[in-house]
Amino acid sequence: MEAIYLLRKVIEKGYIDMIKDMYIVVTTIRLQTDVPWCMLFADDTVLMDKTREGVNIKLETWREALESKGFRISRIKTEYMKYNFSNNNNGNRGQVKIENQELPKSEHFRYLESIITIAGEIGADVVHRIKVRWLKYRSTSGVLCDNRVSTKLKGKFYRTTIRPVILYGTKCWATKKQHVYKMNVVEMMMLKWMCGKTRKRQC
Repeated sequence: MEAIYLLRKVIEKGYIDMIKDMYIVVTTIRLQTDVPWCMLFADDTVLMDKTREGVNIKLETWREALESKGFRISRIKTEYMKYNFSNNNNGNRGQVKIENQELPKSEHFRYLESIITIAGEIGADVVHRIKVRWLKYRSTSGVLCDNRVSTKLKGKFYRTTIRPVILYGTKCWATKKQHVYKMNVVEMMMLKWMCGKTRKRQC
């Protein structure tokens, strides 16, 4: 157990050092531009431009700079997403490539627990949060569905462990009535099961 722990710490230290080195390269060569045109998330980078040609130029600039310092942009994990803010398609023809390899197009972009889609909707994000909430609920059902635990204590436990799972990052959501309805339905189901107020016991 100790050997596994030490190995994990060595791997983590090497990974952290690699990320630090990448940030040093980015800052010294001045690759990073203003937000949101260039955003760094740990070992992920988001490059934005109004045209595909602009994205290809940025990708090539980053590739040359990073590979000259011993880094390599993944050709498999790198994807692009197109979002139409207007009906103007000028400059949006062609392909997004790294050198001669075409990059796959993605319908959504995900970072941490947030999902951005081409349509600009948060439906996929809401569904994902509900699923995660159910996973969290089931993992703690031993406490929430125990008749020996008081309702008051269950309520405190629910507010501190289950509810924050779906509320994290929702302040920036452009919610619709259907999204609020879905979340309310899920919460009422969980609260009823906690109190044992269902026709058939679910816990």
